[in-house]
Amino acid sequence: MDTISKEQRSRTMSHIRSNNTKPEMLVRRFLYANGFRYRVNVKTLPGTPDIVLKKFHLVIFIHGCFWHSHECQNGRMPKTNVEFWLQKLTRNKERDAEVREKLRCMGWKTLIVWECQLKPAVRQQTLQEIAYILNSVELKQLHTKYKIPEETIRIAAEEAPRYGK
Repeated sequence: MDTISKEQRSRTMSHIRSNNTKPEMLVRRFLYANGFRYRVNVKTLPGTPDIVLKKFHLVIFIHGCFWHSHECQNGRMPKTNVEFWLQKLTRNKERDAEVREKLRCMGWKTLIVWECQLKPAVRQQTLQEIAYILNSVELKQLHTKYKIPEETIRIAAEEAPRYGK
């Protein structure tokens, strides 16, 4: 049984945003400041991803721990109206998996950033990991595009030294 009226609950729930949330804005500002360009909420892709980096063929979903049933303190099940919430949150998880599979079949890589990973204590580490992933993807794309052999990578700006006689 809910402790507040149906009208109050409706008003409270209507104020929950789905776009431009604080966690989304943190990631977007970081990406832009570090030279990564992206599109937001692309409706032509399954699931309308929060951030789309077309150059990397990668989408980023910023998931709220509660709404997507993350296994952390913020993702715990409410104590009231358990049957409703169990059904709703289970369906959210199923939909997330379906969307990721559709994107994978279309050739897109997906990255999920959880709300709890953007808390002040771990925020910088999470953002640096995102940058590391993007830089790794970019390097792999360069190696594939230009077909750079492994032995060429080790040579810097000059010929390898010759030792011996």
